[in-house]
Amino acid sequence: MNNEHISSKSQTDWQRLDAMTDEDIDLSDCPEITPELFAKAVVKKGLPIAKNKAQVTLRIDSDVLEWFKSQGRGYQTQINALLRAYMEAHE
Repeated sequence: MNNEHISSKSQTDWQRLDAMTDEDIDLSDCPEITPELFAKAVVKKGLPIAKNKAQVTLRIDSDVLEWFKSQGRGYQTQINALLRAYMEAHE
């Protein structure tokens, strides 16, 4: 068994990377960050760690569910946030 650390086998040419300028970096496969894309960004740093969640079956009026789904990704999280706000307001 080899006890040598993997990190000591780095094949990265750090000197070459340190010498690179911004113009030397190939960004051709990265999408441009447009103002519209940036406006849709979600900052998650510093949020509390999510509590354990339970999977449930919940009957909701179909038009209510379709409205939440039409809001895009994260509609279940939005429903959960609204239920939490209601719960906290009624404690």
